[in-house]
Amino acid sequence: MTVVLKLGGSVITEKGEPETVDDDALAAAADAVAASDDDLVVVHGGGSFGHHHAAQFGVSTTDGTHDVAGVRAIHGAMKRLNGAVVAALTDRGVPAVPVHPLSAASRDADGSLDLPTDQVRTLLAEEFVPVLHGDLVAHRGEGASVLSGDELVVALAPAVDADRVGVCSTVPGVLDDDGAVVDRIDSFGEVASVLGGSDATDVSGGMAGKIRALLALDSPASVFGPDALDGFLAGATPGTTVVGEGHE
Repeated sequence: MTVVLKLGGSVITEKGEPETVDDDALAAAADAVAASDDDLVVVHGGGSFGHHHAAQFGVSTTDGTHDVAGVRAIHGAMKRLNGAVVAALTDRGVPAVPVHPLSAASRDADGSLDLPTDQVRTLLAEEFVPVLHGDLVAHRGEGASVLSGDELVVALAPAVDADRVGVCSTVPGVLDDDGAVVDRIDSFGEVASVLGGSDATDVSGGMAGKIRALLALDSPASVFGPDALDGFLAGATPGTTVVGEGHE
């Protein structure tokens, strides 16, 4: 079984502290991944690494920069976080290898993403665990803009014929006005009123951006908290199930 797993940046970093890994949280996530028997593609967000620098240089998924210093700062921070994630996984025997989106992906002037995925499919076939991350991407007319981890999930899931998609966030799922987990989302309109932005610096759309992205999938995805990661990788469907437009 092939699984695409997104580890939210807020899960594995101290998002309020620039470039600070949450060592305990990353270790717990790496332990869960190491215990899985599935073919995994791991994607992680930026947390206090990428988002901090992107906000400093005014870069988002729509607004880019031509400032070389900004590009190097944002991409460099994400590579450092990716290195920490890959190291945590390899320390546990996971055959994790880094894949940096800036080196291959691009965005057209209308915002559409072109992400070559042959390398990811080949790495999977060769029994590696590709580890991708939110990054900058060459953006026609904008220089370089943010490519979110959620966009990567949407592009990768169909490319690798993923059987399951999981998004591990800091909350146990999408919460309604009473703080209860919404079991299922079929359309953005159902939950638009309760979806806000992140409570820390986030240039990729917060929970609202996650749900919009997951609704573009043809298969269901699970949004859940860190405590449910082991269960998800064992086959459970914790948290909120987001049902893609093409799924009956």
